[in-house]
Amino acid sequence: MPAKRAAPQRAHGAANRVRIIGGKFRRRLLEFPDSAGLRPTPDRVRETLFNWLGQDLPGWRCLDLFAGSGALGFEAASRGAGSVVMIERDGTALEALKKNRAVLGTSLVEILRTDALAWLANNHETFDLIFVDPPFDSGLAATVLADLAGHLKSGGHAYIEQATPVVAPAGLIIHRSGRAGRSHFALLIKE
Repeated sequence: MPAKRAAPQRAHGAANRVRIIGGKFRRRLLEFPDSAGLRPTPDRVRETLFNWLGQDLPGWRCLDLFAGSGALGFEAASRGAGSVVMIERDGTALEALKKNRAVLGTSLVEILRTDALAWLANNHETFDLIFVDPPFDSGLAATVLADLAGHLKSGGHAYIEQATPVVAPAGLIIHRSGRAGRSHFALLIKE
């Protein structure tokens, strides 16, 4: 019997759409491609994350590694982030991100086509908030976590979503954590 594929994410009954849940783009729908491993963070988990963060991110500099659908990065832009850098290597997902940026009419979001691990290795910028939500079951989050503290400002936050419980590396502490279905997620803070 062939393996079952996860059902596409749905927003308001439409496949491959996710809605922004708060901020100035609230209720806007984002379309994303049907792609293996692309599972946008569910509304309930994003709502929990932004409750932990305090709803608004005034002027924050954010990085969305493995941007995929862009749900996390666009949510941050909607909630007042000063800038959002999205990293995505898949061409189809990249085009969808650009289309969604145009639909929202935001110039706060920079979209780069590159490999997230290579970008981190060659970049020395620091951020207030970094989203790490790689393709499900890829194991890439653990690889990224090892060097993440160097890319966070003092007191900065990192959101991690993966198939296994999150373990904080040196320099980061787990502030809050949870689980939704097969996904484990955590909000870490730089010490």
